[in-house]
Amino acid sequence: MGTSTHTVSVQHVIPEDQLTELDRFTGYKRGVESLPELSAFLAETLKIDLVIDPAIIEGFAEDSSHLPHAAQGLCRPRDERECAIVLRACTSAGIPVTLSGGRSNLTGSATPEGGIVLSTARMTTPPPLVDIKARQVTAPVGMILEDLRKSVLEQSGGQLHFPVDPTSRGDACVGGAIACNASGFTPGESGSIRAWVRGVRLLLPNGRLVVAARGQYVSRDGEFILDDGRATRHWPVPRYPRPAIKNAGGPFSAPDGAMDLVDLVVGAEGIFGLVAGCTLDLAVTPNAYMDLFFSLPDEAEALKALRLVRDHLNGELSGLSAFEYFGMNCRRTMNHESRFFHGTDTVAIYMQQPLHGEAVEDAAMAWVEVLMEGGCAIDENAILLLDNQALRDLFLEARHSLPANALEVVNHRGTYTIMTDTVVPPDRFAEFLDFTHGLLRERGLDYVAFGHLGDCHLHFTILPEKKQIEAGVYAYDAIVARSAELGGVYSGEHGTGKRKRKDFLRCHGEDAARQVKACKAALDPDFLVNRGNVLEAEHCDG
Repeated sequence: MGTSTHTVSVQHVIPEDQLTELDRFTGYKRGVESLPELSAFLAETLKIDLVIDPAIIEGFAEDSSHLPHAAQGLCRPRDERECAIVLRACTSAGIPVTLSGGRSNLTGSATPEGGIVLSTARMTTPPPLVDIKARQVTAPVGMILEDLRKSVLEQSGGQLHFPVDPTSRGDACVGGAIACNASGFTPGESGSIRAWVRGVRLLLPNGRLVVAARGQYVSRDGEFILDDGRATRHWPVPRYPRPAIKNAGGPFSAPDGAMDLVDLVVGAEGIFGLVAGCTLDLAVTPNAYMDLFFSLPDEAEALKALRLVRDHLNGELSGLSAFEYFGMNCRRTMNHESRFFHGTDTVAIYMQQPLHGEAVEDAAMAWVEVLMEGGCAIDENAILLLDNQALRDLFLEARHSLPANALEVVNHRGTYTIMTDTVVPPDRFAEFLDFTHGLLRERGLDYVAFGHLGDCHLHFTILPEKKQIEAGVYAYDAIVARSAELGGVYSGEHGTGKRKRKDFLRCHGEDAARQVKACKAALDPDFLVNRGNVLEAEHCDG
């Protein structure tokens, strides 16, 4: 890639004759009341199916957040041109559009609050194409992420793999994973999909297309210039301070005013447009993985182990593919706990390292030596090498039983889980944990703590009784506020969506909201595409 520029070339996807006819029709249609006419026009003139049958729409109007939802239309375009036409038609007619993929998001990013749902479920062609030499794959956005991972392995003969592995990879679409900056077990920047996105095809709300490779477009003095060959438009980028930690809370920001366009798109939760295609970097497949599970007497010893591993790796944990924590009350909540926890130990750590040539046993012995000599109160008998597939499968079953069993507890109580997603800087982590445990105990709340220890990113899952709902919500808000005070963020992997909009304000403030609003308004002045994601409606109307 040559020298970058801040002037972004905007392409015309919709043929000129179709665009003229479309704009003529939608020019005098306003709001969802015009959907029946628009549906008929799209079907008859452009062969695009816009469904207005409530029974069909309902199946696409809810995501895994289970937030209240409302939609009056559904479109499932098959290609980029159809997506562009639907976006253009709806934004011209003043109809809100909610972008939807696998609907696996927990914060309501794909929950419509009126208007139509634009589902990318049929955007599965052309099929993924692996370039082994470049170590890249060009992928359709409607493809399920796990199917893409399997295709990469098959096409490369096992040489390459796509390493990002969120728990929802069997349900999440590629486009949705990019929109939410999905992440998996791997600590550090390489654990999130942003680090692997090499290029995107972004359909703007007006149906125009931006094709951007990483390094091609970089904002200058806090803005891009959009050039469609006929006119130019200024596109300001957010510049609020962004903590240098794992972060899925709000669109990417650049305090110095220089931002790669790809970074602005990844994690923006669709508020700037629809990702219609992408190119992803791939990694060389390890010859094996070393999997260690070891239990410890208490959390203080777990923090010692974290510091020990960080020091041993010079603060860079991305060489590991997992450093997971099973903390307070996990032992009583997970299945098969007696197979993995030793004696009376109350917490545990799972550690995975990809190996390129080194024998599993040699790597395991080296880490056992580090752990045993590092000053942690760890019993050698508490270190378990997961050295066969049956044992690894049993461990995964035990891990996945945690949220399932927690859900069963609250279902029995007639309530619901209240789960944090906060991340704080490593030097404030112990302070944050002391505060959070103290708060939950003071309020008499039952909870389970587990998550991504390598990133100081734990999920405190509160399991309230019916009379404790208010106390649980108060505790959640206090935990988010405390993480912000300590230089952290409210979301490490689940994004903002509609559920965590107040958390965005609590963490980043009103000025950040104004910056995001200005960035969106330059593309979508009526705030119609993914309206309600990240920002409350009041920030869009002001």
